[in-house]
Amino acid sequence: MTTEAFEKTSWSWQYSLFQQQVGEWIEYQFSQLQSALPQLPPEWSISPWLSQVLYILSWLALGLFLAWVVWRLWLEFGHYVYAWLTENLDHLAAGNKSSVEDSSVTLWLTRSQAYYRQGNYREACRCLYLAILQRLHDTKVLTHKPSRTDSEYLQLLRLSVTPIQPYETLITTHEQLCFDDGEILPENYQQCQQAYQEIINQRQAMD
Repeated sequence: MTTEAFEKTSWSWQYSLFQQQVGEWIEYQFSQLQSALPQLPPEWSISPWLSQVLYILSWLALGLFLAWVVWRLWLEFGHYVYAWLTENLDHLAAGNKSSVEDSSVTLWLTRSQAYYRQGNYREACRCLYLAILQRLHDTKVLTHKPSRTDSEYLQLLRLSVTPIQPYETLITTHEQLCFDDGEILPENYQQCQQAYQEIINQRQAMD
């Protein structure tokens, strides 16, 4: 595309053209007015400064008219625009929040899988435990507090969720990790993985 073609399609060029057309229209109207007044002397004409003042006033009138139109439209449809913006902003905020929550749970699950592939079943089970705590916190079933013990989590969960057995599997395994130096076997991880999946399936069925 040539520079000339680009300029002809730019906003600044369109504005200049519109401004020129308005000016020519005003001059034409004054020339018509002048020809319609034969009683005036032939040498009579509008002074340049008056023409400039009228030109500025015409643009001012156009601007005021457009501002009035926008104001009327806002009075008529402003509440619809506000409702639409509010709804979309709420959806955007909810989407961002959901994305942050999912990424946090996903992070624990990813770490769990990585530890499992390394043969570190102790840390793999711990990550599954932390993933379920994060999910409980994100879904507002049970707020996560570092000061809570595993026994306190179980007591609170017994009051709010059923069946409780999958939660007991994850929490009791975590207690074993914290207070028992015994070996964690692949079977222990499989049990925790199955318990986690049962909880997810249960939550999906409720939703």
